[in-house]
Amino acid sequence: MNTSTKTNLDGRGLSRRGFLGLAGIAGVGAMAGLAGCAPQQSADAASSAKGGEAAAASGESDWLGSAPAIADGDIVDTRETDVLIVGAGNAGMMAAATAVDEGVDFILCEKNAQVQSTRHWIGAVNTAQQQEAGVDIDRGELLNELARYASYKCDMDVWKVWVEMMAYLDPIMEASLGMKASLDTDKFDKQKHYTPMVQHMYLTDPALGIKPEKERNQVLQEYIEGKGATIDFGTKMVKLEREGDGAGRVTGAIFETEQGYVRINAKKGVLLTTGGYAGNPVMTKALAPIVPQCTTTADNTPSCDGLGIKAALWAGAKMDPQPAPMLFARGAVAPGVDAGYVGEGMDAALPGTVFQSNVGTQPFMAVDRTGKRFVNESSPYEAVCFASSNRPGGVWCKVWDANIVEDIERFSTVGCSKIIAQAFAGGATPEEYFQKQIDGGTLFKADTVEELAGKLGFEGEAKENFLAQVERYNELNEQQRDDDFGKEPFRLSALSTPPFYGGWFGACYLTTVDGIKINPDMQALDQQEQVIEGLYCAGDCSGSLFADNYPEYIIGCACGRTLTFARHAVKHMNER
Repeated sequence: MNTSTKTNLDGRGLSRRGFLGLAGIAGVGAMAGLAGCAPQQSADAASSAKGGEAAAASGESDWLGSAPAIADGDIVDTRETDVLIVGAGNAGMMAAATAVDEGVDFILCEKNAQVQSTRHWIGAVNTAQQQEAGVDIDRGELLNELARYASYKCDMDVWKVWVEMMAYLDPIMEASLGMKASLDTDKFDKQKHYTPMVQHMYLTDPALGIKPEKERNQVLQEYIEGKGATIDFGTKMVKLEREGDGAGRVTGAIFETEQGYVRINAKKGVLLTTGGYAGNPVMTKALAPIVPQCTTTADNTPSCDGLGIKAALWAGAKMDPQPAPMLFARGAVAPGVDAGYVGEGMDAALPGTVFQSNVGTQPFMAVDRTGKRFVNESSPYEAVCFASSNRPGGVWCKVWDANIVEDIERFSTVGCSKIIAQAFAGGATPEEYFQKQIDGGTLFKADTVEELAGKLGFEGEAKENFLAQVERYNELNEQQRDDDFGKEPFRLSALSTPPFYGGWFGACYLTTVDGIKINPDMQALDQQEQVIEGLYCAGDCSGSLFADNYPEYIIGCACGRTLTFARHAVKHMNER
């Protein structure tokens, strides 16, 4: 059990917002959210770790750097434990809860001043909730769909470990919040894509998507502290340590604290639960170049800077060769704003606000700056984002009319896309729901389509194209057949009833789900795909599952694997 004293540093814990849920329907639809010294890699090794060609092309070839040299004389304290957990996010808190129940001697370190924010939506398989609802998930079909999303650039044996964890989590959540998870079965039968019912939700009102007062990680913090464990806040991992001149077992890590450098030795291993690299623009531009090509908004954890991934690479681990950014098509921006980072290095930032406009993921007509459609708007979230990377400015415009409430009800989307439908069901009107963005200049309202075109910034030929595209879209809706891009008829809509609304969008960057390659026991692998003894990874710093995208229609699979893999890693470490 961790018996260390908490070290709280000034500052705030920065986290990815709970992008699913509403911050009170009474607020007229305002949304709340949905690591001896490690060996230095050679330039060739760094390049082969991931993204060498992409990094060189982007001018960010030095993203990896080298492990810092820290003399033994600089170590002010040395501590001993069996299991070292680095990062108090979704994976870290589940790992800690498992550790206290397993009787594992552990230390949990978090560089921020508080546990990281979480979401209450979890993808799980073979749960009591599914059995009660008569839902039978074909595991073979599910496994192959996950592999298809990744173009089979994944480890299907690792995916097989993703099974239910609700039976463990339910009693903890029920004791704290008085509730169990409910299974989302709403509108899954309307989807064209394979969409298994795997999304479980801890909500005070599932029908309206309203979250409980406490987040799951806060509940888990109270749970582990109630059993005598603590979290070492303000403890930032600097590097991992391996024995045998950096080629043997990972023995622990060195941390930077307010008091100085601290060495923590871990007899059974180190579990990295440090998150991805979405908060690091240098890594993003080098490893996931599609992001700056189509992204306008960040809604991620700024402190997810990829340090855990880099520490593992310095220690000889291997990273997924393909990026997997989680991009949602809802980063609203003002007309004329291009996608991409503004500024250089770690100071670079995306131009939009953190606010996610969920209307962006509704399948309304989308056009580029030339005023023309360019994609099937009913595709998964990242499709329009990726398609826009080849269009002027990397952004697109979506428009709708006064019939939005009825249109969205007919569209029958699932996942966090339907938050806007939940807001309308809770009594919000379109005028109320969009007022904040209208006032902020990212959405526009007009009495005519031509007036809307002007407010959206269309001029000359682009305006003519836009007006003609509206007419064409109305024709497609009238005939209930999309001869241009093949959208399902029930996802077409008319643009004929004032008032008309529209706005410009880019991708909203939530997280990355490519990371250190692991085996089915969450053990990190080296460049030869061999186990690095003593090093485990779970959550967004781990890899082997995703490539190029996030499987949006397998809702909650990333969070589900995070929780499951964290539990599995702790159990495996304890058994060795």
